[in-house]
Amino acid sequence: MNNTAVINVKVNPELKAQAQNLAEELGFSLSSLVNACLKQIVRSGSVSFSVSEEPTEYMLKALKESKADIKAGRVVSFERGKDALEYLDKLIDNDKKHKN
Repeated sequence: MNNTAVINVKVNPELKAQAQNLAEELGFSLSSLVNACLKQIVRSGSVSFSVSEEPTEYMLKALKESKADIKAGRVVSFERGKDALEYLDKLIDNDKKHKN
């Protein structure tokens, strides 16, 4: 009895080659690293990514704009996803009323 399943994933060929090289350097196969990632996702119930590079100019500009928006009170936050969806529905309804 086979205890494996096949997952077909489309990725950029260069990314695949880089991942395979890194896996090799670490002494693993790409398949074993993908399995480890999937197990971690299932165990934790979440997905997280980290970036070790410096932020791009675009990211720094976006963060600066976000800070300005927060300071100016242009940010709305919600406790639950449902609240956010209700807020968006109201915005859409108001937008429709103003267009008519």
